[in-house]
Amino acid sequence: MSEEKKNAFPADSQQPMKGFDPSKMPKDFDPSKMPKDFDPSKMPKGFDPSKMPGKPGGKKGPGGFQPPEDFDPEKMKEMIEKGEFPEGMPKPKGIMKLLMPKFPDPSELDKADLNAYPPGYRPLVRPDTSKMKNQRRGGRPGGGGPPGMRGGEKAKDFKGSMKQLMKYMMVYKWLILLVSICSVCSTLLSTINPKILARITNEIVRGVAAVTAGGTNGVDFHYVGQVILILLGLYVLSMLFSYAQGFTLAYVSNKVSYNLRNAIIVKINKLPINFFHKYSNGEVMSRITNDVDTVSHSLNACITQVISALVTLIGVLWMMLSISWKLTLVALCMLPASGIFTAVMVGISQKHFRNRQKLLGTVNGYVEEMYAGQTLLKAFCAEERAVNEFDFENDRLYYATWKAEFLTGMMMPIMNFIGNLGYVAVCVLGASMCARGTLDIGSIQAFITYVKSFNQPITQVANISSQLQSTAAAAERVFQFLDEAEEQDPQAHLKVADMDIKGDVKFEHVRFGYEEDEPVIHDFSADVKAGQKIAIVGPTGAGKTTMVKLLMRFHDLQGGAIYLDGHDTREFTRQDLRTEIGMVLQDTWLFNGTVMENIRYGKLDATDEQVVEAAKAAQVDFFIRTQAEGYDMVLNEETSNISAGQKQLLTIARAILADNRILVLDEATSSVDTRTEILIQRAMDNLMKGRTSFIIAHRLSTIRNADLILCMKDGDIVEQGNHDQLMAMNGFYAQLYNSQFEQVS
Repeated sequence: MSEEKKNAFPADSQQPMKGFDPSKMPKDFDPSKMPKDFDPSKMPKGFDPSKMPGKPGGKKGPGGFQPPEDFDPEKMKEMIEKGEFPEGMPKPKGIMKLLMPKFPDPSELDKADLNAYPPGYRPLVRPDTSKMKNQRRGGRPGGGGPPGMRGGEKAKDFKGSMKQLMKYMMVYKWLILLVSICSVCSTLLSTINPKILARITNEIVRGVAAVTAGGTNGVDFHYVGQVILILLGLYVLSMLFSYAQGFTLAYVSNKVSYNLRNAIIVKINKLPINFFHKYSNGEVMSRITNDVDTVSHSLNACITQVISALVTLIGVLWMMLSISWKLTLVALCMLPASGIFTAVMVGISQKHFRNRQKLLGTVNGYVEEMYAGQTLLKAFCAEERAVNEFDFENDRLYYATWKAEFLTGMMMPIMNFIGNLGYVAVCVLGASMCARGTLDIGSIQAFITYVKSFNQPITQVANISSQLQSTAAAAERVFQFLDEAEEQDPQAHLKVADMDIKGDVKFEHVRFGYEEDEPVIHDFSADVKAGQKIAIVGPTGAGKTTMVKLLMRFHDLQGGAIYLDGHDTREFTRQDLRTEIGMVLQDTWLFNGTVMENIRYGKLDATDEQVVEAAKAAQVDFFIRTQAEGYDMVLNEETSNISAGQKQLLTIARAILADNRILVLDEATSSVDTRTEILIQRAMDNLMKGRTSFIIAHRLSTIRNADLILCMKDGDIVEQGNHDQLMAMNGFYAQLYNSQFEQVS
């Protein structure tokens, strides 16, 4: 850089920032044209002038960019931080992009894939499970698990969803027929009223004209009174039919939503375990509540309006033709324009209604997850991030909803405008016909009323289009859930009740992976005799929990077989097989109810005395009796009114009460203190006598007395034997065992 260019910088400016390379400045750059208060040291770290974006049509300068005379770097930085850009300036790239807000405009992402997220953003509701390959495949919340289905599944079409919904409605076909009859009667009574009203108008016009001409035969008020009474009776009848229609339809729509919810609950109990790795709790809850409610409310409004609109359209058209076919043709000219516009708007807005329902489930899932994890959220000071992520998802929902409602909201005013054009044309032509004497005033008045009524059903179609689209979008999600593949037992032909199960279990070349090309269990074989106590040990991710889940048929094998008393477990139904297996997991599950009810869940027909005996065996009876309510103590929804160790003791009592032939304990004592663990171990030793037991443990001191220890690593058994045999081998098990007593430097 020449001395002339060096001296061209303002004398009072600071030296350029460290790393600034003047040699990268273009040869024709003239620093004397920069503002006097320009300070190069205030440029962003790593700023490269040669990479400045060029202004369209700008003169030569640094990278083709020509700054204005009043260019202020600080003001520019503030504008960029707010997401504002000067006119003509392209969006920032490279280093300047780092100054952008963390979350971009959701409306831009909404135009593309719903799974598109800004760089560095990790949505907590729908994690990218493709990055969880090396995590534990236990399927527990917060841990690893099989890769989930992402939130943007292809939805069914409008017609398909409505057809499936009609199947639920046809259960009440006779009530729907009654609704239709009431709607037809109510609409027809309202349709003939304008023509009867025309008689009053004609009589008044005739009477006034006669009096004006000097005659004595004025308005026949007796006749007018009779017509008014007839009109009043018709209006009352129409109201009664409308009431019967509304009452019946409310019953039908609520019964449909009731049946849909029941179908979803029944479906949940038939779904395989791996399904629950695909959706968040909030997503499933959204389908049961929001989507079903949307269907119910829309049905209540749409059925009435659709029937009413159809009957009104036919009835009004007939009455209009009976008055004047010429005026009717003028009114019909607006119909094609209305129909085309409605069809186009429905097609455009449907995708936005579908997106709205999906994003509503995402937001609900996020709220549910954040509410359940409040303690963890506060512990890691992640409140601000949680708010930012929720704002991002909420913005996406806002934009999808805004677009859907805006497009359908446009329909009413535009349809009214089209209808008013026909209304004006009818008025002009009707006035000319009246002037020529070919049509009386009463008929014109009735026809104008019919024109308004004729436009009403078309406007109704536009009005309910948003509701129909909401119904279709919600129904798509509900039926998508109901169409999920259920657990199947095609080979099942044996029943546990017909057999005397001893508890012999054999694993023969078992192979399994949550994904076809990513096996977790490679070739697992083991022969367990009835009554044996089997311990499965190994590092995290070795496949220990996966093995016991395969035993309970939570997942289907990809190779090999598991035998119970010499019979392939696939020859039993899943439900029948699980009646012989009791399971206590590290993650406890207790529901909102009394302690007595939670323990009795293991055996619903157990007496109170049996429940108490199970609690004593699990060493939890003393704790229960120290509570004011004792066994009637109510656990809250989150079971936060007892400790984690007490929760595990209750689940152990539940397993003891179930009295199964096979017992699975997955880190069942991980949340209790050492003294309580010793007491539980004694209770477990008595419980496991004569029963086949599988124990998964990381604290190897708790399984020293196991009959057989299977040491797993990377999905395979690397060593097996009892504790003394494995320690004598001085292999992998010995390393694991001794590592518990080593001092970590």
